[in-house]
Amino acid sequence: MVVQALVFYLFAAVAVASGAMVISSRNPVHSVLFLILAFFNAAGLFVLMGAEFLAMILVVVYVGAVAVLFLFVVMMLDINFVELRQGFIRYLPVGAAIGLVLLAELLLITGAWTFAPDVSKAFAAPVPPVVEITNTHALGGLLYTRYVYLFQAAGLILLIAMIGAIVLTLRTREGVKRQSIEAQNARRPEDAVEVVKVTRGGGV
Repeated sequence: MVVQALVFYLFAAVAVASGAMVISSRNPVHSVLFLILAFFNAAGLFVLMGAEFLAMILVVVYVGAVAVLFLFVVMMLDINFVELRQGFIRYLPVGAAIGLVLLAELLLITGAWTFAPDVSKAFAAPVPPVVEITNTHALGGLLYTRYVYLFQAAGLILLIAMIGAIVLTLRTREGVKRQSIEAQNARRPEDAVEVVKVTRGGGV
């Protein structure tokens, strides 16, 4: 238990410090790298809680796709971050007021939060008590049996959203060569190969 507590505090401290560095770093590339570090530490916290499926999803989806995409976008796009920061002082009072309101709400929620008298009876076992299976196995069995239609519907919605994003961002520009499958299949050897009779000493 002592080792688990130490690992928990280590992951939690690094995650909080990384989150603070995400919003305080001047270099946007460093901010994305700190965000990736925060995701890894959050995944470690999920592993300590016994939710290894959520930990792997966090690493694969957020670190492997979202955070890396942010990093590529920040590095490839020519964004003038100095110009973006010029309005920081102007909007600082509004941001500080919103932050104070959120802090007050969190303090009110924390002060009024108590355990229900029958909370111990409401705890649901994450895995069946008889058969020892992993959290991922139990979650997969639940998704593909009771919620299989909702799971497939969510997949179709994500597929339609991905196709819509591709269609909306696809633009036809002049001077850009694109692949034409029909033209490649209809091409004949006579159109691509030219036989030239070269005389001796004449060159091509």
